Amino acid sequence: MAVLAVTTLLLSACSTPVKEKADPVEANIKMYTHVWDAIINQGKLELFNDSNFTADVVMHANPDIFGIDKAREYYANYLTGFSNIEFTIKDVVGQGDKIVKHWNFKGTHTGEFFGIPATGKTVNIDGVTLVRMANRKIAEERDFMDNLDFMTQLGLIPPAGK
Repeated sequence: MAVLAVTTLLLSACSTPVKEKADPVEANIKMYTHVWDAIINQGKLELFNDSNFTADVVMHANPDIFGIDKAREYYANYLTGFSNIEFTIKDVVGQGDKIVKHWNFKGTHTGEFFGIPATGKTVNIDGVTLVRMANRKIAEERDFMDNLDFMTQLGLIPPAGK
């Protein structure tokens, strides 16, 4: 009888699914991509909050932006400056607390954008963002894109050779 109980216990233990530990990198990527998709494509600036960003978040721009409120103000320029926005995350990878995002931004410049009056021009620009996460929150970002190409697409700088 004891052998039957032990055998049943062992078979039961072997057939019980093992819960896999959640991958923190994948959790960061999932949270990060969801937040930026909702902010840019759906205009949900309210997602700039202390659930998604650290209080001292830094957005490296020129000049750097410090804090959630300033980051929200900064990105509001994209939402008021452009219509027909399509923000696509083309690829994203992570390691430890770091994420690298390859993205594409499309839109029509129909409103004021950082003081630049609407040009009516359409932009289509790729870029890369380096991200640092802290405690499942966005703590720091640094965007890289071809600003010359961006300004040329807006019609603010003539194309090369013209």
